[in-house]
Amino acid sequence: MSEPTADRALYPPQDPLRVGLAGRCPRCGQGRLFKGYLATRPSCSNCGLDFDFADSGDGPAVFIIMIVGFVVVGLALAVEMSIRPPIWVHMMLWLPLTLILGLGMLRPLKGLMIAQQYRHSAKEGRVDE
Repeated sequence: MSEPTADRALYPPQDPLRVGLAGRCPRCGQGRLFKGYLATRPSCSNCGLDFDFADSGDGPAVFIIMIVGFVVVGLALAVEMSIRPPIWVHMMLWLPLTLILGLGMLRPLKGLMIAQQYRHSAKEGRVDE
């Protein structure tokens, strides 16, 4: 596995927010990070950075649950208190909105987590004995 910070002199530091949300390589900012919807490429096609270090785990899902849950529950409560629609209206409004927001935020947040991992040279936790 290559060291994420080995060629810092060759590539200027990239903004993790910009490259992560765009799904670009965290080192050069040019190559694509993803080969599918959520699967990462083996390496960057532009600079050759090995993406073996990239492991966002459950981080993006946790943030999405918090953000989307806050938005959808807040809107559902506001609609319920103001117009009191039948339950099927709630289902027709909030289930698709939850699905669209959740899936729409998953890839950008995963890219952001991977870019932050690269920037801070995050590694798997180890216990020294």
